[in-house]
Amino acid sequence: MLENLIPQTVTYTTAGHLLIIGAEDAIRLAAASLDGMASITLVATDPITSQDEAHLAEVMRAVEQTETLPSYYSKQVKVKGFLGQYQAFIKDDSGKELELAPAAVRRPHYDLVLDLGQQPSLTLELLPPGYFHVADDADKLAGAVAQLPELVGEFSKPRYVKINADICAHHGSGIDGCNRCLNFCPADAIASVNHKIEVDHNLCHGAGSCSNACPTGAISYDQPSPTVLQDYLKRLVTRYIELADSRPVVLFHDMTAGDEALKALQALPGAVLPVALEEIAVAATDSWMSALAWGARQVVVLTTEVTPPTLMALLQREHKLASDLLQAIGLEDRIQMLASAELDSLSALVEQSASWPELAIAAYPSNLPKRDAFYNGLDHLNGCAAANDETLSIPHLPYGAVVVDAEKCTLCQSCSALCPTRALMDGGDMPALNFTEQACVQCGLCEKACPEQAITLISQVTLDREHRQQSRVLHEEEPFECIRCSKPFATKAVITKITTQMENHSAFAGDALKRIQMCEDCRVKDMFEDIMNDPEKQLRV
Repeated sequence: MLENLIPQTVTYTTAGHLLIIGAEDAIRLAAASLDGMASITLVATDPITSQDEAHLAEVMRAVEQTETLPSYYSKQVKVKGFLGQYQAFIKDDSGKELELAPAAVRRPHYDLVLDLGQQPSLTLELLPPGYFHVADDADKLAGAVAQLPELVGEFSKPRYVKINADICAHHGSGIDGCNRCLNFCPADAIASVNHKIEVDHNLCHGAGSCSNACPTGAISYDQPSPTVLQDYLKRLVTRYIELADSRPVVLFHDMTAGDEALKALQALPGAVLPVALEEIAVAATDSWMSALAWGARQVVVLTTEVTPPTLMALLQREHKLASDLLQAIGLEDRIQMLASAELDSLSALVEQSASWPELAIAAYPSNLPKRDAFYNGLDHLNGCAAANDETLSIPHLPYGAVVVDAEKCTLCQSCSALCPTRALMDGGDMPALNFTEQACVQCGLCEKACPEQAITLISQVTLDREHRQQSRVLHEEEPFECIRCSKPFATKAVITKITTQMENHSAFAGDALKRIQMCEDCRVKDMFEDIMNDPEKQLRV
């Protein structure tokens, strides 16, 4: 099927209504320097910062220019929203919360916010467009003052990610499961709404951390999509090898700070292929492993001083996983994280990797889902090196096994019914629980759904491909046959358990207890036969 290559966009509309927050003198000076705004509202959170005479004289001139502007005083200002739709709240003299925009400019919201306070009123690692926190940084203030009048009009940006709710492991049948994407969004753009994962595209910066944290692929990056990025990597590395007859080093970097850091270098080593991403976390273990499998001799991930802490935590987790796996198969140091402050050591890394033995080039396609791309890359590299078949215990990752306590398990199939990836499946005609490790995302739905608490999750990566991909039986029993028609309809464990629980119940007194050991059809027949043979029961009916 043809797919629209231009992602859907989000549109912001602004008229230039501005809110300025900060110390009394700072906000007056900033307001006096701004032209072209539809309105300006001032909120003083602190008194004048300097008593210098020259400074006070300048402030007084600014006060004269801005004395007609709506002005408020509040120690705290609560701000939420995005470009074109910012809401701001302060406490009035009576302690009640006052929404500023309707009160000050008779509008439902502000379009822009200039925050001069030492602590931002909006605390996010990635701030939404239209919000400028400059504190007392003169250069940042000058940049914001120059940019604010330009943010009047209509603006668009892509919807960076999309969600396939059908394969999401977040919630099922009243049970909460995977929350990984909620833990790694630096823009606070992801939320669980009515037990469904939703993305606020107005806040989303396209950091890519959610798509990398998602174990099922339910959240996927849309610019570029995973398959487009994989295809680009394969063609890039393959073409380099054809032309240069040598192996390249692939350097992932972001389009902003990372690109600037590379431009500051006097020269980029000739063997380095830079790959620019919207954000550095867009590519992770699946892309790193695939780049190596398709012929790169090394992968370098460039971070900068402005990489948000949440993204750094995700990248460090992914890097540790990749490093542990590559070390186990004898290919350590093939994936490196490098800070922009350490770019001077890039040449040494490239030179060191030039002496490493070349690995065979993988032939698997580039249009695989994320997990399949990761496992194909891992299996190829393992086959090229040590062909290790051990199992590595790596906690808190979406790879692993399910262990079932056979003495507790009744094969009720509550777990397999909820499994979003079909890693757990029933035995068809036979009472059994089957498991495929490669499909397991460790979401926890099966563990929480088990009424007998018979399931335990083990986070691990198994290097033995055949063992990992093969469906194996976790627990099985002989079927219990109906005592009337011999039809198998349940397991012996279930029937034994229910019989024990119901033997003292009045509804199952006497021969009625045997109905538990009958299939659904025979149970109904037995009940009607009992009524037909007892006139008193017929009268009660």
